[in-house]
Order: sequence, then C-alpha cells, then structure tokens
Amino acid sequence: MIALATSTLMVITVCGKGNTVAGPVARAAVPSPVTAAPTAYPLTIDNCGRGITFDKAPSRVVLLNGTSVAEVESFVALGISDRIVANSQSYGVSDEPSMVADIAAVPTGGVTLNQNYEVPKEQVLALKPDLVVSTWAGGFDEKIGSIGRDQLEAAGINSFVTPSNCGNGDPAPRPEDEERYRAQSVESSTELLIQLGRIFDVQQRAVDLVNQSRAQLDDIARRIAGKPAKSVLVVYPGMAMMNNNGLPAVFGGGIYDDIIARAGGTNPFGGRTNAELSEINAEAMASAEVDVLVIGLFQASENAGVFADDLFKKFPQWAASKTRTFTAVSDSIYLGPFNAIAVRKIADAAHGA
Repeated sequence: MIALATSTLMVITVCGKGNTVAGPVARAAVPSPVTAAPTAYPLTIDNCGRGITFDKAPSRVVLLNGTSVAEVESFVALGISDRIVANSQSYGVSDEPSMVADIAAVPTGGVTLNQNYEVPKEQVLALKPDLVVSTWAGGFDEKIGSIGRDQLEAAGINSFVTPSNCGNGDPAPRPEDEERYRAQSVESSTELLIQLGRIFDVQQRAVDLVNQSRAQLDDIARRIAGKPAKSVLVVYPGMAMMNNNGLPAVFGGGIYDDIIARAGGTNPFGGRTNAELSEINAEAMASAEVDVLVIGLFQASENAGVFADDLFKKFPQWAASKTRTFTAVSDSIYLGPFNAIAVRKIADAAHGA
C-alpha cells in the first residue's frame, strides 16, 4: 500500500470560512529550468544530512514499502520503472487511470514483507541492488527488520529517503528536516521528482512533469480566484483503523492542508498531528463546519457514494449533507506526482471550477 524556473505562482491561501481566495504567494525554491541539462556524473547529493555519490544512474533499485506509493508512482511517471528490481509499494485504486496496472507490471523481486510490512534486510541484500529507496527515514531502522543505511554503505549500496520525509522516523533528525516534514506540501512532491530526475539523468522529463502540474494548478487558481473559501473535510472510511473512536480516518496537516488550500478551501481539522487526528470523536465531527466532503478511496471495491450517504445521515447538520456535496480521491492527495488531480477534483466540488 499505502511526495522550470524558480518563480512565483498564483496559489491559494485562505484564513478562514468566508474569506476569499488570494495570491500571489512565493513558492518554495525548487530549481526547475524550462530545459534541463543532462546529469554530470559523479553526482553527489545531500540526503538527510548524508552525502550520497552516484557514479552513474542506478540500474538495480529496491523500493521499500513504508505504506507509500509516492516513490513507485514517481518512477513510473518519470519512465524509469525499468530500473526497479523489487517494488513493495502498491495501492488498490488510483486517480490516474493507468497507474494501478502500471504498478502491477513493476517487478516485485519475490520479496515477502515482514510483520512490520517492510522488506527484511536479508532479502534486500540478496537482490544485489545499487540503490535502496525508502519513503521515510524510519524505513532504514534495523529495529523493524530493515537494513540500515550504514550497513548498505558498507556493502557499497546507495540509499535514498524521500527528501520531505527525512524527519520522519529518524531518532535524531536535523531541525531543518523536522521542519520540512511538518511543512509538507505539493512542492514536496515536486522536490522528489526533481531529485530523482537528477539521480537517473531524466531531468528534462522531471521538469516537464513539474511544468505540466504547475500549469494545471495555475489554471485552477485563476478559475477560483475571488470565490469564498469552503470548509473541506477529507476522510478515508476504508482506513477507519487509524481512528480510535470508530470513525473514518480524518486527514489533515501538511500536504493535505496545502491541497485543500490550493482548491480554495480550509480544512476544519487542519494543522493537526496524526496523533491528534486519530482521537477525533463523533462530537468533534458533528460540530465541524463541512461544506464539501472528500471521500478517500483505498480499494477498488469501495463506493464513494455509499460512504458519503452514510456520513450525511450521521451528520445531517453539515452544509455538505444538505446539498450532498462530495467528491472522491484516492492516491492523488498523497505525496506523489498527481497532486493536481486532487486539487482539481476538490476545486470542482467546492466551486464548480
């Protein structure tokens, strides 16, 4: 299962219900020229405070699980999935029509995940990779049966953590990595694409994907400019195990808040930690202002309309319940290459954009 020239773009910022969408706001500084030069090897990058040197583009990559699809989807989008010898990431449904089949076609290397849903150390080494990728720093924690980055380095194998997740699972993260993790946004997905583009010498492809996404986001921003902000609640009923009170999993903070903001909305549970989100109860849900309900889908068998009907009956006081205003997303709201899809879906539901 389961994140072009440096410029300013009209992005969505909202302060509360009833405010209007505003901009411009300076985006994060991600180097992305209109055209990109080929990678010059050896290439040395900083990754979570480690200097990683690539003498050439990796050709035997292992993708660890980490309950993510950001990495495998980025490899597929960049056209480098043929470099993967073992992928342990998958998802039941995607907002990108071909993605489920594309991921299913990526080799799994015959790996068997351990009780912590990660690839055991011995299996990683047996695959003889030249690069091992984890979505989070904790994916290289030997305590969960994984292989450590020091062990990989000793074996002559490079390792890479998705940059915005360097502060996630590291027992002693750098302050800048902790801040980057807390402040995840659509630009975190951009950063992952740009980094992989450099490592694998597909920089132009990465730049093209980023330019395309930014153009889509810019178009949405123009269409919703000046419209009143809507309160947007994102829930995943199929992930109810993440909530301690028998409710659908509520998503907030980081990239989720950013996507909602770019769609012209505010998150009634925005800015909260995972621990805080897991404790949301029925009273909190009932008192939340919800103009738009976003149903997250986890498996292909799930029906967004059925989920929405159930929640509208439980919380009839929501404005969304009275107008039956909802939309569905799956993987596009997570870190990964398809965030513009989620922004468009939410903007369409909230503003008829």
